[in-house]
Amino acid sequence: MSDNWTEQHIPAQHGRVAIVTGANTGLGFETARMLAARGATVVLAVRDTAKGRQAAARITGDVTVQALDLTSLDSIRAGAADLRAAHPRIDLLINNAGVMYTPRQTTADGFELQFGTNHLGHFALTGLLLDRMLDVPGSRVVTVSSTGHRIRAAIHFDDLQWERSYSRIAAYGQAKLANLMFTYELQRRLAPHGTTIAVAAHPGVSNTELARNTPTALRLPVTWLAPLLTQNADMGALPTVRAATDPAVTGGQYYGPGNRGEIRGYPKLVTSSPDSHDQATQQRLWTVSEDLTGVTFPLHHTVR
Repeated sequence: MSDNWTEQHIPAQHGRVAIVTGANTGLGFETARMLAARGATVVLAVRDTAKGRQAAARITGDVTVQALDLTSLDSIRAGAADLRAAHPRIDLLINNAGVMYTPRQTTADGFELQFGTNHLGHFALTGLLLDRMLDVPGSRVVTVSSTGHRIRAAIHFDDLQWERSYSRIAAYGQAKLANLMFTYELQRRLAPHGTTIAVAAHPGVSNTELARNTPTALRLPVTWLAPLLTQNADMGALPTVRAATDPAVTGGQYYGPGNRGEIRGYPKLVTSSPDSHDQATQQRLWTVSEDLTGVTFPLHHTVR
């Protein structure tokens, strides 16, 4: 297989059900489009269903829309119930939706917006859908992280919701680090079951709406440099799609753009920060996430 893994390398997806969060725009839209083009039944799980329907109309294939607001545990539970009713089996769960560099805000449940949306919302959704995946050969949970997991990133257990002080960049770093820690801990818990795997991906620096909250001091330089330092959403989505479909992928791997700095390029296997592999922190984050969301996973604990 060529080193330049492209959309043409996606295996046939006929008979597979894929749920993509945040699929009405940007990376999520391109991920959904590619999977549908290869025959998957794709669900656009989105907060704004009107925008979701507009996006679905632009995709060729078997595509439906599901209301899902990751800032509300009530919405996540309702959306998961709808998905479970509609799909006895789920092959792919793509945890793609996210927010970046937002001013300090909270979700409906009082969580800091970036941590609540990017991590806790996807943690809850995965836990509520996982039993539809465990018996499905080749099923995968793919969670989208970011190179931002290296920037001022730590899990601040003493102030997870940034109530004492707030840095939008550090809060984003915490959320994206949590995405990776969730993936690695989920894979460890899935391994004894031998069917479903957990994988992570990141898009490099992609030209999407996600960057709309970039701090003012960075906005002008980013605008000037964007043509040199970013790639389009279709290229940015390729690491996620490779993580979801490449038969060579194994659980616990992490895919991103292959060029220097992982800013752009064709998707390759990449590495995450040493902090992301701290098992004690992963396990503590898992326990805290269960407590905050009230969602437990249908997995037996194993001795590690």
